[in-house]
Amino acid sequence: MPPIRVAAAPSRCCVSSSTSLTRTHTPFQTPIRSLSTTTPLLRQKPSHLTVPADQVPAYPYGPFRTYKQANQGLFAGTKVRFGNVVAERYGNKSRTKWFPNRHAKRLWSQSLNAFIRTRMTARVLRTIDLLGGIDEYLLGSKTRRIKDLGPAGWALRWKIMQTPAVRERFARERAALGLPPKEEETTFPPELTAEGLTPEAALSEVDGMLERGDVFVIGAVGEGDDVVVNAGAEAIEEEAREAARDLESSLDENAKSEEDAKTLRP
Repeated sequence: MPPIRVAAAPSRCCVSSSTSLTRTHTPFQTPIRSLSTTTPLLRQKPSHLTVPADQVPAYPYGPFRTYKQANQGLFAGTKVRFGNVVAERYGNKSRTKWFPNRHAKRLWSQSLNAFIRTRMTARVLRTIDLLGGIDEYLLGSKTRRIKDLGPAGWALRWKIMQTPAVRERFARERAALGLPPKEEETTFPPELTAEGLTPEAALSEVDGMLERGDVFVIGAVGEGDDVVVNAGAEAIEEEAREAARDLESSLDENAKSEEDAKTLRP
């Protein structure tokens, strides 16, 4: 029987070399391209919150009290429904609730020439599709439509009505009905308008007079009205001196009249 040779265990030895075996730690760097090709979703402000609240007229029907989420979108009066789920076999009931089928959508507005971002239900989305756009839905004039808009839709309606496209549309409708054009409210004096002046021309003329230091009167002046012209500190001092001289002369006259009265007494 040949002898059995046992393999010797490999000996561990330290290999000395000029190269260093230490691991270098590199700082973490953000990759240029992320693993996902989908852009991250950003929370954008709904369009009805961009409308200045101090300029929008008050909503005639007030905010919703029961389902307050309807105040922040187009829900058309949809609310949370409550009910029971009944088992088919034993008829056991369990309470449940059904929320509106709401979605966050971004729809194009022809009058604003921009997207309108808001929350709405699937029912409102179908109505907008049938009408041909969100502008037609917001500009509805029936009472039911005004109630369905809610405070958010009311603010969007006011924002759309301020655009030149909608103003021209309303003007054409008034002309087709034989109504006179609607007069826009203005604070420019009618007297200057009759003279052919525009607000821009009047403002530029007033600015030029202020730069030159000219004297002008603000407001209408009647025939018997006194016009006070402020020409600086010297004019004010001169007026004060004249007032003091008038007061001294009146006091002297009163003193003379008293002396004359004393001499005439018996």
